[in-house]
Amino acid sequence: MQQWTAAMRAGDYPAAWAMSAAAMRARDPATRDDPALPYHLRWVWDGRPFEGRDVLVRCYHGLGDTIQFARFLPLLADRAASVTVEAPERLLPVLATVDARLRLLPFDVAHPLPPAECDLEITELDHALRTAPDAVPVPYVVASRAVLPRGAVGLCYKAGDWDAGRNVPPDLLAPLTGLAPCLTLNAEPTSLAVLNPDGCAFDMGATVALVAGCDLVITVDTMIAHLAGALGRPVWLMLKAEPDWRWAPERSTSAWYPSARLYVQEAPADWSGVVARVAHDLSAFSTDRRQESLS
Repeated sequence: MQQWTAAMRAGDYPAAWAMSAAAMRARDPATRDDPALPYHLRWVWDGRPFEGRDVLVRCYHGLGDTIQFARFLPLLADRAASVTVEAPERLLPVLATVDARLRLLPFDVAHPLPPAECDLEITELDHALRTAPDAVPVPYVVASRAVLPRGAVGLCYKAGDWDAGRNVPPDLLAPLTGLAPCLTLNAEPTSLAVLNPDGCAFDMGATVALVAGCDLVITVDTMIAHLAGALGRPVWLMLKAEPDWRWAPERSTSAWYPSARLYVQEAPADWSGVVARVAHDLSAFSTDRRQESLS
């Protein structure tokens, strides 16, 4: 896994795909889509051809993973006879904007769809298609924009309970609210001086509109980051010292999202240093926006 992560971060995708292919050959076919395992630990594609076949794409990972790899669905639709995507119901309106040829069905964890001629898990698509992330144009998700003040900045400080190490204490973000009109993208009340102190509605349509309407999104590593990147909105990611495999800690940019800028902890748990760098850059960002409005 460490070698695969290193290859992906370095952009050596052929090496990463070769490792994935070797791992696939070594698997026991009887363990394919093993119902004894949690969905996020299952493997689905067994290497069978998908050209000209009816393909079922299963979305077994998180919302962010699904948005990240949805970029490859149009390429799959170009080569398959048909593509059905079984995804969390909340995401279906988002995925509907990716490609009109997709048949979208809600994922019922208790009653998943029966196998098709070829099944793939959505995070296997880059390997199956042998396509690098930066080979796909961005944006690949489309949304109507909420009407927000000029220079509005969306803040997301919480990634979820499953990895508390990604969360930034919200009080640390207080200095940012004095540099630009800010809103929270977390679905909970906040004491931060934002336009929506009651929080962002727990509604995907409302969330997508807010993200699309922001001039900038500042977020931790969560679904909001992928949504902003897929929409092509400027997004600054606040990341742990050892971030997830898709973010290279030695870089400030991302091959997955051209509009992203990475702010990685210089030492574990040092969120103060990350926020200080973000505040410095946000001051310049806001100054530029004000000058643009005067010109």
